[in-house]
Amino acid sequence: MHDDVDVSGLPEGITPLGDDIFAIDTMLAGYPGIVSSYLIRSERPCIVEVGTSTSARVLHEAVTRLGLAPEDLATIVVTHIHLDHAGGTGDMAALFPNAEIVVHERGARHLADPSRLMHSAAMVWGDRLDTLFGRMSPTEGTRIRAVAGTGEIDLGGGRKLVTHHAPGHAKHHMGLVDTLTGDLYVGDALGVYKPLTGDLSPATPPPDFDMEACLRTLRLFGDIGARRLMFSHFGAVTSVSETIDRAEAELRLWVETVRESHGSTGDLDHAIAMVRDKVVSRYKPLPPEVSPGTAEILDTLSGAETNVSGIVHWLDRLAQEQAEARRAEEERA
Repeated sequence: MHDDVDVSGLPEGITPLGDDIFAIDTMLAGYPGIVSSYLIRSERPCIVEVGTSTSARVLHEAVTRLGLAPEDLATIVVTHIHLDHAGGTGDMAALFPNAEIVVHERGARHLADPSRLMHSAAMVWGDRLDTLFGRMSPTEGTRIRAVAGTGEIDLGGGRKLVTHHAPGHAKHHMGLVDTLTGDLYVGDALGVYKPLTGDLSPATPPPDFDMEACLRTLRLFGDIGARRLMFSHFGAVTSVSETIDRAEAELRLWVETVRESHGSTGDLDHAIAMVRDKVVSRYKPLPPEVSPGTAEILDTLSGAETNVSGIVHWLDRLAQEQAEARRAEEERA
């Protein structure tokens, strides 16, 4: 077991959460309060979420400050392969030479060869790609372990992280349960939690958002009976059942508002404006001490424009599937 850490003098950005767990702000694009990584400093230390390529040095410094050598880290796990969560995986693998990289099987090949992922990201983000995320480096294939529906990560001393496939936000998304503490690492499956205001909003980006899969994941998370919810955006939440219920209510409100708008005009800009007016306006403004850069990036990653685009994409796909099913039924009749 590693020596205890003196938590009294930890720098800003590292938050002790008990049970050898430390939240580490990855400082996405240099701004605080956007992506939280978590170090589980157990017998076999593990990092959950790595942030972007520019976050790798931040995590390296934090791990060192918490008394571990780079060679001590046993596992790096990402909840899904979106760049704000996994963009730094290749860089982290290079900095922590003994760590096994764990990812859902639908995302594994993109860590080994990120060229398609980076091409897609460039289409979405354009000139903002390098500023926001940097470039994902490949991870050596032999270091990657892909898990399917469920899997286990050995944290040592009988402690494990159990992985659960949790699609809806993305097909390659998974949640993680700490068997010692009952903590549930939720990635983006419950959306974005803002600790300074207490607001929770969904994360429904294109192209993978699927309402029904999201609702199944929320039910799965509710059944787990977690002690805490560990948000990647951002921080630990103890009001578990209430937060899961809020996540479902917010998700349904966003989708119904977009459905109503989309059904009347089909215009994306109109849907975004309607969501901003009817939904986003309910949220509290971030306090003045929050950096404008932080607020802007949070809005870019999961604000009205991104979320509405994902919901519209899902509604269009749903309509197409229903039309094809009707045609097939007519042909059989």
